[in-house]
Amino acid sequence: MLNIGQAAALSGVSAKMIRHYEAVGLLTAAVRTEAGYRQYAGTDVQTLRFIRHSRDLGFSIVEIAKLLSLWRDRSRPSREVKALAKTHIQALEVKAQELLAMKAALEHLVDCCLGDERPECPIIESLAGEKALVALVAPPSSTAARSHTTGLRTRRPAVARA
Repeated sequence: MLNIGQAAALSGVSAKMIRHYEAVGLLTAAVRTEAGYRQYAGTDVQTLRFIRHSRDLGFSIVEIAKLLSLWRDRSRPSREVKALAKTHIQALEVKAQELLAMKAALEHLVDCCLGDERPECPIIESLAGEKALVALVAPPSSTAARSHTTGLRTRRPAVARA
């Protein structure tokens, strides 16, 4: 039997995460000593390694629970495992496209920022929901004022009303 620190070292999963995996039901509750310390068997370490590898591949807690169930069922059809993995691949593809879109938007903002001593910064303006974001999604308008240095829309000064 191993204590939580030993199980953590052998599995590559932190003690905090081991307790979390117990709490969410991925790992069966540990046997306790008379003093209340958790004790783990070699099979628990194998399960923790399985969970760690699954997490490394981006599977969610719910998906890992399904994978663990399939892993433990030695009579399972492999098509179920493959279907789960294929579904996860599709989700990863969507996430990859979203990340690439974020990267492209940020690259555009970086290209538009002069990076000089002036306080005007399209990156900050975009994060604040100001003019830079509008320039990314709206086509240039013939009536909109344009900045010749950044290519972004500029705001017209507010007119004081009496």
